Amino acid sequence: MARPPGPSVRLKLALSYAGFLMVAGTLLLATVWVFLLRYVPDRAGFGPGPSSPTRSDLLDAFAPRAAQALAFLLLFGLLGGWLLAGRMLAPLSRITEATRIAATGSLSHRIRLEGRNDEFRELADGFDAMLARLEAQVAEQQRFAANASHELRTPLAITQTLLDVARRDPSRDPRELVDTLYEVNARAIGLTEALLLLSRAEQRSFLLERVDLSLLSEDAAETLLPMAEARGVTVDTSGDPATTMGSSVLLQQMTTNLVHNAVVHNLPENGTVRVTTGARPGAALLTVENTGERLSPQLVATLAEPFQRGTGRTRTDHAGVGLGLAIVDSIVRAHDGTLVLAARPGGGLVATVQLPAAPPETSPDARASGLPRDHTVP
Repeated sequence: MARPPGPSVRLKLALSYAGFLMVAGTLLLATVWVFLLRYVPDRAGFGPGPSSPTRSDLLDAFAPRAAQALAFLLLFGLLGGWLLAGRMLAPLSRITEATRIAATGSLSHRIRLEGRNDEFRELADGFDAMLARLEAQVAEQQRFAANASHELRTPLAITQTLLDVARRDPSRDPRELVDTLYEVNARAIGLTEALLLLSRAEQRSFLLERVDLSLLSEDAAETLLPMAEARGVTVDTSGDPATTMGSSVLLQQMTTNLVHNAVVHNLPENGTVRVTTGARPGAALLTVENTGERLSPQLVATLAEPFQRGTGRTRTDHAGVGLGLAIVDSIVRAHDGTLVLAARPGGGLVATVQLPAAPPETSPDARASGLPRDHTVP
C-alpha cells in the first residue's frame, strides 16, 4: 500500500530528545529564577550607602544568559539526539536490510546481531529463527514437489510403456495387460489420496471433537488383523483411555498408519507390535512399538520425511508410497502434538505420539476414565 513519505524515526527521536532537554532546561532556569526572587526586593531601598539591586536589574542580567543557555541546549539536544538516535537505531537498520533481502527470495541471510540481550537483540534473533524455519520449509516443499512429481510420473510411464507394448503386439493376452494396469492405477490412486490427505492435514481444515486414542488403536488393530495374521505378526493393544480434541478421521488415519507401518516393517515371522495408550497431565499418549531390523539413528531421523521408506525396510508387498509416517507427522503437528521416533535396542521402531489432552467432560453421562483395558490380536 502506497503511503506518503514522512519524517524518519531518527529525526523524530532527535526532536524528542531536544524537546525534552529544552523542557528540562526551562524548568531548571525557572527554578533558579524563583529562588533568586526570594532575596531581591521589588524596589531599591532609600538611605545612605549603595543601593541594592532590584528585580528589574536581575531580570536584565538573567534573561540574556537564560536565552543563551536555552539556545545552547537546543543545539546540543538536536546534535546529541541525532547521534544517539543513530546509534540506537543501527540494529534496526540491519534488521530492515535483512528484511529487504528476504523479500527478494533469499532466505539464507542472517542478521546475527552482536551484543547483550535487549529488545533489538530479541527481535533480530526472532527474525533469524523465522528465516531458518522458512528456509527449511521451502527446502522441504521443493524436495516434496520433486519427489511427488517423480512418484506420479512412475505409474504414468509404466502405463504408457504397457500401452505401447500392447499396440505393437496385438496378439498378447489382454488380461495380463489389464491386471498390470489395474495394479499401476491402484498405486496412482493411493498416492493421490495420500497427497490429498497430507494437504488436508497441513491446512488444518477440520472440526474439533473429542477422540479417544484407545478406541482408535483397537479399531486399527481389528482392521489390520488379516494383514497381521498373514505375516505372522501379533498385535497387542493395551493401556488407558487417552482423550484429545481433533478430527476423528485424521486421528484414525494417524493410528492406522502407525500400526500398518509397524506390521509391514517387522520380522519375517514371529514379529510383534505393541500399541499402548495413556494419559498424563495435559497430554494424551499413543505409543506403537514393533520388532524388526536394527535401525540406525540417522535412518530413523529421516523416516518422517515424505517418500522416505528406509533402506532395507521396504518389502515388495504393501510397501506403500513412502508417505505413511509423513502423514502421521503432519496430522500430529496439525493437532499441536509431537511425534518421536526412536530405534529399539533389539531392532525395530518405537513411535510415540503426544497430543494435548481434551478438557474434562461436564455432562453426567461422560465416559468414566481411569479403567484399564487389555485387548490382544493374535
